[in-house]
Amino acid sequence: MSTVPSPEVSVIVPLYNEAAIVSRTLERIRQVMEGLGRSHEIIAVDDGSEDGTGDRALQAGARVLRHPYNMGNGAAVKTGIRQARGRILVLLDGDGQHQPEDIPRLVEKVGAYDMVVGARGRDSAGSIHRNLANGIYNSLATYVCGRRIEDLTSGFRALRAEVARQFVTLLPNTFSYPTTITLAVVRAGYSLAYVPIRTNRRTGKSKIKILKDGSRFLLIIFKITTLYSPLKIFLPLGLLMFLTGFLYGLYKVVVLDTRYGPTSAMLMMVSVLVFLVGLVSEQISQLRFDRCDLRDFEEPQEIKDLSNPGERP
Repeated sequence: MSTVPSPEVSVIVPLYNEAAIVSRTLERIRQVMEGLGRSHEIIAVDDGSEDGTGDRALQAGARVLRHPYNMGNGAAVKTGIRQARGRILVLLDGDGQHQPEDIPRLVEKVGAYDMVVGARGRDSAGSIHRNLANGIYNSLATYVCGRRIEDLTSGFRALRAEVARQFVTLLPNTFSYPTTITLAVVRAGYSLAYVPIRTNRRTGKSKIKILKDGSRFLLIIFKITTLYSPLKIFLPLGLLMFLTGFLYGLYKVVVLDTRYGPTSAMLMMVSVLVFLVGLVSEQISQLRFDRCDLRDFEEPQEIKDLSNPGERP
């Protein structure tokens, strides 16, 4: 049994083919954390890289966890969350977009808030279509959560470890994990804050596919909405169906001078059923939270840690 005390902060950096920049990134993180004056560990999760990224991270002094093959950015983050020993977790991308110097600004707010997210400003590097898509996602998430979401897809955040572990099984293995954890945290009643940051253009080729990952983001928003607040979906849908049926029937009676018709009646009846399904789903969702207890979560299984090859549990 190791007698080494747990660090206060765990910095988790998912990596995939980032050999060109990983040493510089990890060194900057180390300098920032030493200046912060809090006990810490730096966890580099090598997601099946083929360019020696994991070896360079090991040489840079990070605790390295390796996937046997490329499983996805979200999978790497989940591995880091499960294996982190710190009370506060910091998540940031390893492709050079995020500036480690912003870490203290996020960490200092954890405690007053359960999760703190680095919100990209207009001066951040990014393409026009990606900024437009992020604006759409933020608007949808704001409606779902009932509070303003400034940056739904930012991968730079700090949060309490127990909060992260509560939702780790819900996170997808893809780049859309920030979307899921943001919606889950807010809908579960945890506090959220945003800190403005400026991001750089990533080093190397982007791994995000706009159409594929963009559609996945939208699907995840709807899935999390139906999981945490079903009436946000079912109520507008039922109301739309009811108004469509009512107005169509009214048009037939007043304008066309014909019978109301079965189509209008069917739409209105189905709208009532949709609303009732949403109401029942809302009650089930509430019961889920009432029974939720962090003590019921099992300890994660160990995975291969190559930072100390000779150490045995």
